[in-house]
Amino acid sequence: MGNFDRFVQSSLTDRLPVVLAVCLAFVLGGPFGTWPAAASDKPVLVVSGAIDGAAPRVFTRADLRRIGMTGVSTDTPWTRRTTFFEGPLLRHLLDHVGARGDRIEAVALNNYRVEVPIEDARNYDVILAMRADGQDIGIRDRGPLWLIYPWSQHETLQRELYYSRSIWQIREIIVVADDAG
Repeated sequence: MGNFDRFVQSSLTDRLPVVLAVCLAFVLGGPFGTWPAAASDKPVLVVSGAIDGAAPRVFTRADLRRIGMTGVSTDTPWTRRTTFFEGPLLRHLLDHVGARGDRIEAVALNNYRVEVPIEDARNYDVILAMRADGQDIGIRDRGPLWLIYPWSQHETLQRELYYSRSIWQIREIIVVADDAG
């Protein structure tokens, strides 16, 4: 066996425990790696526009849960059965940021935009759904945030106008104030 062959063989044999330890530390966390951030630690929503303070507010799932969770069981045109949705009331989020507008513009991950009168949030229990039937709503299931109206509780909401305001995959809410002059 030549010197190079002995070097390669001894190097791999000698280094295998170290390589395995580094890989294991990366997978399990520790000095060489850390656990991936929990879903509740990642930003999911930015609120900007006519709010208190000059800077946009950034929220994680945990931040939104701290505002308070509300549940609503309702039928939707997009689900096959009555679904139990959970999330903060839109009006509570707007109060939390000191919204001073007449409407919001909700922006989806694909930049689709919907305008929603703030009056809807004041008159009905409209929620930013984060969970459906006890599970976090993922992007493939219209998450992470989906604007849900309590359609089953109010027949007046069972119209295309309100269904069209139910934007999903929300990433941003811009509070808009109509200036009267």
